[in-house]
Amino acid sequence: MGVIEWVSWVFNKLSDYFTKFQFVRYAMIVGILIALCSSLLGVTLVLKRFSYIGDGLSHVAFGAVAIATVCNLSNNMLIVIPITVISAILLLYTGSRRKIKGDASIAMISVASLSFGYLLMNVFPTSTNISADVCMTLFGSTSILTLTATEVWLCVGMSVLVIAVFVLFYHKIFAVTFDEGFATATGLRSSMYNLMIAVVIAIIIVLAMNLVGSLLISALVIFPALSAMRVFKSFKAVIICSAVLAVFCSALGMLISIVAGTPVGATIVVVDVAAFGVFSLVGLIKKN
Repeated sequence: MGVIEWVSWVFNKLSDYFTKFQFVRYAMIVGILIALCSSLLGVTLVLKRFSYIGDGLSHVAFGAVAIATVCNLSNNMLIVIPITVISAILLLYTGSRRKIKGDASIAMISVASLSFGYLLMNVFPTSTNISADVCMTLFGSTSILTLTATEVWLCVGMSVLVIAVFVLFYHKIFAVTFDEGFATATGLRSSMYNLMIAVVIAIIIVLAMNLVGSLLISALVIFPALSAMRVFKSFKAVIICSAVLAVFCSALGMLISIVAGTPVGATIVVVDVAAFGVFSLVGLIKKN
């Protein structure tokens, strides 16, 4: 098969999928929105050295999903979102105390939630194939392809809320990110904005579980921000580049997944890693 024939085959296959299957269109919409929201808050979390809050909260969300599954809830968001938001607040509170530092509190909640969730799914099994259920929750293997219209609209609404919060409080977030002590001294209520950031990232984590699973969520938060920082230095430029790159990698990852038949979440993360390598190389060239 020549190059032209291969390109034509890929185009026809993608066209057929998007035309015939509604779940593919849903997946693309949700994937792009989640990637965009993750990239916006990711820059702030990376600069505040709190990148792994996404990892910790994703494990909390896994435990909450296990509870919802055991309780046979048709809409697990009713449990997952409140528990994840509360955990984000607890992480912020315990991380600010001297006895329990931020990284230690994340590790504690992360490991405890992951173990509790896996234990629940084994003690109270809801299907004959527990391993498949766990794999789907951890790696998002098929959940992005089973989205309902209600879940898509919920994602759209939450994404609009996240973007609106970021735009409206951009300058406050900027101040808290770079010099929290100075921002507090000038009268800014830093604790309130830190709390807002934690709650927003908790919502993003819950939404992202359908895309890449709980174990790969941190990649959506971290890689676009780190890639943009290899090339750009100003906060605004990094934010814009991170957002554009996150959307591009998410869309490209899903398209590759459709053509190659690979897992959606893992493919998106691999594309993000490749983009980080390219941006790192560009950054080295710019320095020289």
